[in-house]
Amino acid sequence: MPKVLLIRAPGTNCDDETAYAFELAGATTRVVHVNALLAEPRQLHEHDIFCIPGGFSYGDDIGAGQVLALQIKHHLLEDLQRFRSDGKLILGICNGFQALIKSGLLVAPDRAGNRVTLTWNDNGRYTDRWVRLSPLGDRCVFLRGVESLYLPIAHGEGKFVARDEATLRQLQADGQLSLRYGDAAGADNPNGSVLDVAGLCDESGRVFGLMPHPERHIHRTHHPRWTRLRGDERPDGLAIFRNAVAACS
Repeated sequence: MPKVLLIRAPGTNCDDETAYAFELAGATTRVVHVNALLAEPRQLHEHDIFCIPGGFSYGDDIGAGQVLALQIKHHLLEDLQRFRSDGKLILGICNGFQALIKSGLLVAPDRAGNRVTLTWNDNGRYTDRWVRLSPLGDRCVFLRGVESLYLPIAHGEGKFVARDEATLRQLQADGQLSLRYGDAAGADNPNGSVLDVAGLCDESGRVFGLMPHPERHIHRTHHPRWTRLRGDERPDGLAIFRNAVAACS
């Protein structure tokens, strides 16, 4: 049975829900404070999946996910790179996605710094609603076999931007732009992300970050209109966790 390590920091508020989602998918989980992991990084390698759940780590006081990203970059990056090289999985949800992006783990920086980031929504405020989503390609392990998703978002800084067109073209060519807002019914971009990007994977497809919250749609009754549906609809978010568990089984 795959083992999942989740970290929490001051302000994290989705750790229990995300742990439950992994357990529902067939994994065992352990939630530790980031300080405990910083004190003993080797415990990371006793697990198969590492997850940074959503919330507002350190209150987003200097930017969403920025403090946690600095801790990862300066104290955990080598361990996480080794973790990935060992064929294991890393998932960042919402604030966790922001931390993965800003630490440089998802898209390696160059001499000028990070080439991509997540910034303020176009509407300039926190946005909480459900969105339609479409996976792109098959590089991302977490999204294989998934045709569409309907998940909630809850963020103020979720707009994906790249430094330049060359970076975007490279990410597209490498299959790293793995999830977009909208589906066959039309656009559904809640924050102004360039190319409607809602999620990103690294070149291996084993590190994945997304702004929507899959852990908030793991039972059919989580759907905002569940009483008006047929009753046999799948809980879309659970597919992401099942894919991760299956890849490590």
